[in-house]
Amino acid sequence: MSLGISYKKTGRAFGVGLAMLLGSVAAPTLAEEPTLNKDAFESSKQLYFERCAGCHGVLRKGATGKSLEPLVETKNADGTVTESGTLKLGQERLEKIIAWGTEGGMNNFSDVMSEDEISNMATYIQMEPPKPPEMSLEQMMATRKVYVEPEDYPSEPLHGRNWENFFVVIERDVGKVAVIDGDTKEVLAHIPTGYAVHVLKASEHHKLEEPENPGRFWYTMGRDGKMTKIDLWQNPENMLVAEVTIGYDARDVAVSGDGKYVIGGAYWPPHFAIVDAETMEPKKVVSTRGYNVDGDYVEEARVAAIYTTPNEPTWIVAVKELGQLWQVDYSDLDNLRIDKIDSAKFLHDGFFDPTGRYFQIAANASNKMVVVDTETHKLEAMIDTAPLPHPGPGANWDDPNCGPVAGTTHLGEGTVTVWGNDPEGRPDDAWKVCYEVETDGPGLFIRTHPESDYIWADQTKHPEPEVQQSVQVIDKATGEIVKTIQITEEEGNVAVHFEFNQDGSEVWVSKWNRSTSKEANGEIVIYDAKTLEEIGRVKGLFAPTGKFNVYNRSNHVT
Repeated sequence: MSLGISYKKTGRAFGVGLAMLLGSVAAPTLAEEPTLNKDAFESSKQLYFERCAGCHGVLRKGATGKSLEPLVETKNADGTVTESGTLKLGQERLEKIIAWGTEGGMNNFSDVMSEDEISNMATYIQMEPPKPPEMSLEQMMATRKVYVEPEDYPSEPLHGRNWENFFVVIERDVGKVAVIDGDTKEVLAHIPTGYAVHVLKASEHHKLEEPENPGRFWYTMGRDGKMTKIDLWQNPENMLVAEVTIGYDARDVAVSGDGKYVIGGAYWPPHFAIVDAETMEPKKVVSTRGYNVDGDYVEEARVAAIYTTPNEPTWIVAVKELGQLWQVDYSDLDNLRIDKIDSAKFLHDGFFDPTGRYFQIAANASNKMVVVDTETHKLEAMIDTAPLPHPGPGANWDDPNCGPVAGTTHLGEGTVTVWGNDPEGRPDDAWKVCYEVETDGPGLFIRTHPESDYIWADQTKHPEPEVQQSVQVIDKATGEIVKTIQITEEEGNVAVHFEFNQDGSEVWVSKWNRSTSKEANGEIVIYDAKTLEEIGRVKGLFAPTGKFNVYNRSNHVT
């Protein structure tokens, strides 16, 4: 839910663990303010965490979405004070905004919430927000569960399959991850994980110290803060080997270059935790609260994205509200070195250039792509883009005019922005916009493969279902759209997210059902990467979203 903003943002999933842990917080009963009975307050609190807090924040101070504080006083230059906030908007207007969305703004929630839920939510956001609890290292340790002891891990794959062409697929709305054999297209497992898993990461090939069997172990991060460990060498029924919870609401995870540690970043509490990758024992927790690039203190400074730097013993931690990239050196946990790199707000997601030196990340609200040099630990560049860049896993390729380039889709309009990213070989083109492609609508993801002639972009954020359900294919050589593919025409379904198979011959696209149904009614539609024709479907999936090919992800193939 996002009120009165000029762009799209789903805000549709938030950790249910946070809401449950807030059960002891009483409903505010301030005089002359809107009130709810206990049951309505509790259900609205849970629904807000699930649907709204990702954009607006737990404390409702806003980030990608607007502030939803009841009353905000702003002192003007002439000394007068202007009042704003949800109390000023009022019950009737808030109900209409929640139900029908805004022009060029938030999504329509009339198909997700009932009339009573919409009414109660409009009241709830006029009340003071309850503050969630913190989480200590000791509390994290108490959540740890081990299903297969490390000494019992197999020394070779037990199933005899080509595990490097497996796909791990988020089944978001049922809190599971599917494992699919990319060769046979069989669904091997539906693994229970955290609620609304946002990201999965595996150990990767690393320049400094090669981890053992890169891509074998995968770590998920649910929006309820649960981190799970998956072993792809096990038989399907035993692939979940351990879990631990590092927060109440979280988004990302990454594995150290040596494979020894896992880092999980939380939205609440605003911190990151470092976990032993083998045993899943929490080792260290670090708060991300602090002063943002404008000099203002931010209590809810959330970790948006975390990536392992391919050439350094560090992680990049994007602290969303601060507008800072923290480069965290994991080589000495007792004396943790953190370099804080100022950039722009609000940081979201990103990807590396082909050399692995430069990290390129979207600063949504600033309409910029931020570039960090992980060798010098300094800001390299900030590139102006169309409104609200959102590259997802990103895309790198070679352009005939600008040389090595990268690209992003945008939440704010139907544009793909392409910029040069080779400062050594093409310094005149580096970090400058090479060209833009006008697409039919705003989208979330862009993807390509070194063996492919094309770039794929979705249009999931367009308000018209027909456009949401199609994807567009762009020719690398010309920068022109060569085909619009209608993935589905089924009501309530959209086309989202791309992943290539191991050799780049196939493109997998999710047909995702936006309803709250728990039925296995989602599909992955598979296309020939050269002819762009459909060649197969994987059925029996629960709202599939992100897909991650083991070989491509563990070998930095973008």
